Order: sequence, then structure tokens, then C-alpha cells
Amino acid sequence: MTHPIETRLQDAGVTLPEAAAPAANYVPFVTYGSLLQTSGQLPLDAGKLTATGKLGAGVSLEEGRKAAKFCAINILAQTKAAIGGDWNKVERLLKLTVFVASDAGFTEQHKVANGASDFLAEILGESGPHARSAVGVPSLPLDAPVEIEALFELK
Repeated sequence: MTHPIETRLQDAGVTLPEAAAPAANYVPFVTYGSLLQTSGQLPLDAGKLTATGKLGAGVSLEEGRKAAKFCAINILAQTKAAIGGDWNKVERLLKLTVFVASDAGFTEQHKVANGASDFLAEILGESGPHARSAVGVPSLPLDAPVEIEALFELK
């Protein structure tokens, strides 16, 4: 029987990519007791950034939301790798930390973060409501507009 998370991904037309390998000296996730922490995920689609630049200076709010959704897709790919593909091991998403590369006058980081939060709530169902921080930063690796890390509770 297909797990509800897999069904919701399929219904959303989303196929999770292979979990990306680290680009530097870190691991893509760490488990500690019942906690799973992902490293920051960039908005990669087929190995390429979906957008580059800063919100409020060339990257639109809608492009930022879409980038945040791709970060969330990559978070789920890392999570699936961490749990060996067994979604029954996920109790709930506890927190997202969303970093938004922002022009000095941009103040809608929370709306960019909704691109990830809305998607994860849809896919994770009852396990999806989470705490969140949305932080504006001057730049991110590879000129990505968004980077997101996640903390899950495991069963």
C-alpha cells in the first residue's frame, strides 16, 4: 500500500529527486535521538538553480515562492534518504528556517517562506504544521535566492 505522503506527492505531480550530495565539508542531514535535522537546501531542479539573485532586486515574490517550494522538495528528498524511504518513521515537521537573499528594502520574507510551508503542509498532512523563522540575508551560496533547513521529529 502506498503511503499517504507518496500519494500526495504523486497527486501534486512531484517526483522527488535523488538527495543531493553535499557541496562542501558537511553532511546533508543528521539524526540525533528522535530528531532529524537537514542541512540547508537550495532551490535546485535537475541540478540547476530555479532562480538566482535577490528578492526585491530582480527576483519577484512569485519566483521566490517557487524557489522556496523547490527547497522544500529537496528537503523531502533528504528526509526520504535519511529514513530509508520509510515515511512511517516521520512523526512531524517541527521547524523550518528560511533564509531569503534580500535587497535592503525587501520585507516580505515571510511570504517567500510560504512557498515551502504551504507545499509541506499539503504533502505532509497532519504532520506538516510547523514553527518557522524567515530571515533576510545579504547573499546565499551560488547566488541562490532562498535556502531552507528543516527539523523533523521521528518515531
